Amino acid sequence: MDEQINEEAAKEAAKRTVTMKGRPMTLAGDEIKPGMPAPDFKVIDNNMTPMKFLRTYNGKVVVISSLPSLDTSVCDLQTRRFNKEAESLDPDISVITISMDLPFAQKRWCGTAGVTRVQTFSDYQKGDFGKAWGVLIKDLRLLARAVFIVDREGVVRYAQLVPEVGQEPNYDEALAALKNIAG
Repeated sequence: MDEQINEEAAKEAAKRTVTMKGRPMTLAGDEIKPGMPAPDFKVIDNNMTPMKFLRTYNGKVVVISSLPSLDTSVCDLQTRRFNKEAESLDPDISVITISMDLPFAQKRWCGTAGVTRVQTFSDYQKGDFGKAWGVLIKDLRLLARAVFIVDREGVVRYAQLVPEVGQEPNYDEALAALKNIAG
């Protein structure tokens, strides 16, 4: 009996989690770490067109900003910040934001916010990105807040999972990593 309890406790401890307002939330998928090949995924752009990641961004440096919803204050700040930073980046560097928001809502939000340099994509259909990159919050079917950077060879070179969904990522750390990766 004690062995079964210890085994269940070990399984529970092995689950990957983030918190939302202090409440633990379980993440689906495996953790993505620097040095791993970037997993492919399919999401939908603002015009309802499917986008396959590896085919679309092959040979480019890509910053992937993952967040729960553009219609929340922290997600709004995060996307606006990356848009501002992207304006001074080499055009060969792509910055994308992925959320579970519907494409129509993303398009409306971008227009209202004046976001033109960051491309937004929706993972609402199958959670393909969230599962492949280990950031799908099972309990809510939202994406966790994270920042990934993929190099020109399709290798993940930077990964930051924000432990508390309501907090912003460490922009300085991500941007310093981008500078090193983009050369």
